[in-house]
Amino acid sequence: MSTGLFSAGAREAAKKFARGVAIVALPVLLAACAANQPAPTASPATPMAFAPAPVPSGPTFTADSSDQVRYSDKVSADEPYPVRSINLQKVDPQFLKQTVPNTTGEAAGTIVIDPHERHLYLVQSDGTAIRYGVGVGREGFAWSGTAYVRRKLEWPDWHPPAEMVARDPHARPYADGMPGGPNNPLGARSMALWQGNKDTLFRIHGTIEPYSIGKAVSSGCIRMMNQDVIDLYSRVPLGTKVVVRS
Repeated sequence: MSTGLFSAGAREAAKKFARGVAIVALPVLLAACAANQPAPTASPATPMAFAPAPVPSGPTFTADSSDQVRYSDKVSADEPYPVRSINLQKVDPQFLKQTVPNTTGEAAGTIVIDPHERHLYLVQSDGTAIRYGVGVGREGFAWSGTAYVRRKLEWPDWHPPAEMVARDPHARPYADGMPGGPNNPLGARSMALWQGNKDTLFRIHGTIEPYSIGKAVSSGCIRMMNQDVIDLYSRVPLGTKVVVRS
């Protein structure tokens, strides 16, 4: 998803944050992944502003055969839209799904996100955690705190916030929403993070830019490769505690 300048209110919130004000107050002020509004019907004549990212140049990595299968398009058989395979030669293996010792200090069933490591952990009951690679918010858009999964959506519609529509010409055609599908920036799944009765507007979601995993590029949300977010979604019930470290 495209990013850009803060609104006036968000700039003031960012200044307060820099002076040590609690970061949990930021979500309603920052331009997050989605606006809290109902899904409209988009015109079929609307031009497609987003397209899957090309395979990047750069270092080449080696993945084992089980990972090759896990990140292939095989999962598409159970989905209403195609899930594109990922060229694992262009993904650092540390950002592939794996089981690791639980060093988070959190209870089983908790999601822990470390934005510095670019990892998401789902704590298990046997002293381990399932670790996934993630993309996180770039400087000025990051968020930390404790929240809970309040809503889960498969192939979610995308509603860019007004701030994003104003600053980003690619988002402007979708001011009224973009239907879920293979070219939607939110990818195959979305999990909305709430604090009490307040929607933070931040999400854990898929992406059409799998090669951005491991980087700080988003508008604050936590993005995952579609194969991984489908797997996490299947393991996480509503009410799951989410800890995003600062």
